[in-house]
Amino acid sequence: MIKQPRIKRLRVTNFRGLADTEWYPDDNMNLLIGGGDSGKSTLLHAIALLFSPTNSVQVFETDYLNRSLDPGFVIEATVSLSEEMGLANFQQALWPWEWDGKAAVLPDREHETTPKDPVYIFRVRGTPELELIWEIVQPNAETVALSTGLRRKVGVVRLANDDRNDRDLRLVAGSALDRLLSKGNLKSRISKEVAAADISNALTDEETKALQGLDRTLQDAGLPHNLDIGLTSSQGLSIGALVGLLADKDGTLLPLSSWGAGTRRMAALQIAGATEASTRLTVIDEIERGLEPYRLRQLLDSLSSEDQQCFLTTHSPIVLAAARQSALWYIGGDGRVGRLAQDKIARQQARDPETFLSKVPIIAEGVTEVGFLRLLFQRIFSEREYIYGIRIADGGGNEAMLGLLEALRTAGIGVAGFCDDEGKFTGRWRSLKAAAGPKLFQWPAGCLEENIIAHVPDDRLFTLAYDAEGLGGDRLRTLAERLGIDRKDEAAILQACGSLKALRTLIIAAATGDKSGAPNEQVGKEWSRHSQRWFKSITGGGELCEKMITLGLWRKIEPALLPFVNAIRTAVGEQALDYGELVL
Repeated sequence: MIKQPRIKRLRVTNFRGLADTEWYPDDNMNLLIGGGDSGKSTLLHAIALLFSPTNSVQVFETDYLNRSLDPGFVIEATVSLSEEMGLANFQQALWPWEWDGKAAVLPDREHETTPKDPVYIFRVRGTPELELIWEIVQPNAETVALSTGLRRKVGVVRLANDDRNDRDLRLVAGSALDRLLSKGNLKSRISKEVAAADISNALTDEETKALQGLDRTLQDAGLPHNLDIGLTSSQGLSIGALVGLLADKDGTLLPLSSWGAGTRRMAALQIAGATEASTRLTVIDEIERGLEPYRLRQLLDSLSSEDQQCFLTTHSPIVLAAARQSALWYIGGDGRVGRLAQDKIARQQARDPETFLSKVPIIAEGVTEVGFLRLLFQRIFSEREYIYGIRIADGGGNEAMLGLLEALRTAGIGVAGFCDDEGKFTGRWRSLKAAAGPKLFQWPAGCLEENIIAHVPDDRLFTLAYDAEGLGGDRLRTLAERLGIDRKDEAAILQACGSLKALRTLIIAAATGDKSGAPNEQVGKEWSRHSQRWFKSITGGGELCEKMITLGLWRKIEPALLPFVNAIRTAVGEQALDYGELVL
């Protein structure tokens, strides 16, 4: 099997919205995510332009950063190529560099005849005159032309996000169909057959006389004559480009280019995979376009199982959840590409992929915090939080969310979190807080339930036991079980507690699942499950927030929470609020 080409390093300078972006992609599947206009599609287009199979590509002033034609743009890739590609058969001698893991370096000619890991530097430059120059940078710093033949040999299969994406289904130079079929001058033979076709019979008598009159005029002027009508090709349009695949649909042969977007994409990739050498790079912008979830998963499985390098962009949570084998990259507004550590994000990627696709992801410690924040921000914005691009996600516990927040920060995604301070990993938390500022909130002491229940008036403590429908039997029973009494009415519970202070402590213990003081391990396990009857759910977290509001506790909580609230508001373009301004 021929070893597939691999881009080891890609650098894009002054191209469209990218001022200076350097990327070291994975050797296999690379999935790019990021906000709108961050440069995802631009990176993919840069790869496609570098390996364009023709020289007839046009560039415009909008392809230059800020429309500044001077000094031009540069797209440069360090590429690993297989010897089986026949590099020695090209006209110019191509000398390899050696890849040291981060850069192409000069080979050690004194001790080795060939580099251990040979690579080549391909480059395309957009000049101030709106011209494109493809070249190869040799180890002696000289450049030679990067021919269309070599670019076609590498072969990029590019599926863009436009509606008409049928290039690889037609015999266009360098297309997947062209690479599959054009082994014996097929296009020349087609042109010959088409030129031999007699279409003059379609002319009317009047049209024939007009053509004969033109023939005499040209002959009298000493110009080519004996005219006839036939199919020709013009600059930029060949007969081959008019030839494409047909497929049967209900007994009628229709061009594959007229089928649905998803079908065209899947067919193009199958054609590319059927080529003899199968040497290619695959570039797919918005891979989810036109594909049902089951076909999307099928496509991802196919791409990940093949020995090839591919580059994908997506806005789909289905793609993120299914592409567990892919290297996941985030590109920020500054053009920096950062990798999300798979060992830290895998769980979140599987259960809540929207975490990575939102404008402002907030990682909450658990389901209670998720429900609490969702209702709080709904009241603050008078809208559901997702309208503003906010995603409040369950981080799966204090330690798990710590790793997730670190992965997000390293990749360049703004860190936002809401959790307890358990006194563990203080150095790592301190580093995150320094980067996130008030967007990362931790209670100074205790957990969410403790900090809310601590402010409930003594005479309203039992209201915590009743849900929105007025039912409180299950919660009151947890209090009775902890007190070791049979009755679960309020009077009996208060009498067994001995004081309102003890009642508050008891409610906090039940709401948090505290098993301290349990007589044995079995009872301790039962006590730890008490929290699920109180607020340990998304619904329960929302209820806790509602109780904070209805019991008039916001003013007591506001000093701690308002900086966090304002950090999220400003992150989505809203104004910060002054103390006392927010009325819930």
